[in-house]
Amino acid sequence: MELYIDGKKVYYEDKGSGDVLLLLHGWGSSHKAFSPIIDELSKYMRVIAPDLLGFGSSDALDSPWRVDDYVSFTEKLLNMLNINKLSVLGHSYGGRIIIKLASKPNSSVEFDKIVLVNAAGLRSRRSLKTRFRQLCFKTGKAIYSLPIIRSIYPDAIEELRSRYGSSDYKNATPVMRQTLVNSVNEDLTPLLSRITQPTLLIWGDKDTATPLAHAKIMEKHIADSGLVVFENAGHFSFLDKPYEFMLVLKSFFDITR
Repeated sequence: MELYIDGKKVYYEDKGSGDVLLLLHGWGSSHKAFSPIIDELSKYMRVIAPDLLGFGSSDALDSPWRVDDYVSFTEKLLNMLNINKLSVLGHSYGGRIIIKLASKPNSSVEFDKIVLVNAAGLRSRRSLKTRFRQLCFKTGKAIYSLPIIRSIYPDAIEELRSRYGSSDYKNATPVMRQTLVNSVNEDLTPLLSRITQPTLLIWGDKDTATPLAHAKIMEKHIADSGLVVFENAGHFSFLDKPYEFMLVLKSFFDITR
């Protein structure tokens, strides 16, 4: 299905009936990552899964966004679908959006239950190797930004980004790269205590993108929360442990059939 938000085409899946569950995918992904979840849970509830702008089959961004822009996008989507009360599940970057939306005062939507799956939003302590790589990039950028050097080596800064950036950064367009930078530099830890809804945290113990330590911080600060950890599962725990994941979800949403 398609609709338009501020002139931009948004693709989304809308399947099933009853109580509404919104699925928000992670960075570099799309609603297709949730296909098994959509197929199963739509038997019991209405499941809506959009491709965020800049990803999947939705339109690209014209300029870099911040997390708040995706929060506004989500509110507009739900308002256009006449939904003001729902549950929500977010993976990775989708979890980042949910944290900001759930903690937002005077939001136009009300959450019943929240599921955060290997959610992003907290800043990690940087390893010595990471700090060294960032120092190399910043030093190189400062040198190659000098007018005379830039005139000789116009592509040098982009080559530095390709060498020292993360895989998400390397694979993104310039607009999405800045969007990613805008997002990862924002620490959402202070917002966690504002979340009052029942919240289920699901994590893989082998996650290196959003480490298990982040889940434990979220569990500590979100009052009505519980953490389920899958052994030998990584950042995509819902794909690594699909059967166990579905059992946990059905229990959380009181699905007994």
